[in-house]
Amino acid sequence: MNNSLPWPTEAEVLPLASVRPVLDRLASLVNTHEEDSTLIPGLAVTEEEVAADPPPALEQIGDELGGIEVRGLTMLTLQIEDRTDVGPYTLLGPATSYYPLYETPEAAVVLALDEDGTPGAVYGIGEDLALQLAADDLAAYLERFADALETTLDALAERGPADDESEGSRADAAEQLMDQHLFAALLGMAEPDESAEIPLQDPATSGLTDLPEGTLAVADLRSAPVGARVDLMEVDVPGDPLEMHVLWRERGRVIVLCDS
Repeated sequence: MNNSLPWPTEAEVLPLASVRPVLDRLASLVNTHEEDSTLIPGLAVTEEEVAADPPPALEQIGDELGGIEVRGLTMLTLQIEDRTDVGPYTLLGPATSYYPLYETPEAAVVLALDEDGTPGAVYGIGEDLALQLAADDLAAYLERFADALETTLDALAERGPADDESEGSRADAAEQLMDQHLFAALLGMAEPDESAEIPLQDPATSGLTDLPEGTLAVADLRSAPVGARVDLMEVDVPGDPLEMHVLWRERGRVIVLCDS
């Protein structure tokens, strides 16, 4: 494994058994719809050199699964090679505090990592930089992804053989279907549900302890349902909001907004 980032090493490795059923389901879907989808091999089985640098806690899962492509579009990845702090990652903290599972220039789905490297909740980040809770953990997100993938691949199959359709048209349909059944709800493409908003609080009155130095505001999602949303720009703190950054606590269920 390429460990070029200074990953924390205290976290336990997520056992492969915890996601075995959904990995088998994903493999079955790809095998059934092989003209429209591709399984990206894991680091332990790929014959190509991969520059990906996943966190140590994902070692077992990443060794088996690299991701999923639909019509050549990467819809799920555990092999992000180029990390950046712009676009959807503008307000996120160090690269070791999260790991992208899906990204576009304007949006992303990320796995939150606690300070010891423990994987936690999965969030969608829209163009407005708001965070939306996508799943309680990686296993739950993979299940949600598999549901959307199955619906998308079935719909593509109903269009007829891929050879009877232009590559561009089929790819556009695949992208629209995945947006419809998964990403639109996570990445700010749909009208926000105001009842799902979780406000940022003053850390002094939040009741939370052991917060990082420089904490400006916190959002407590420990009892929030999937779909809960935190607008990081809706915070009254000194300075430029774009110079703040996010850290995670409580397996990603506490969002900590810190100064730079």
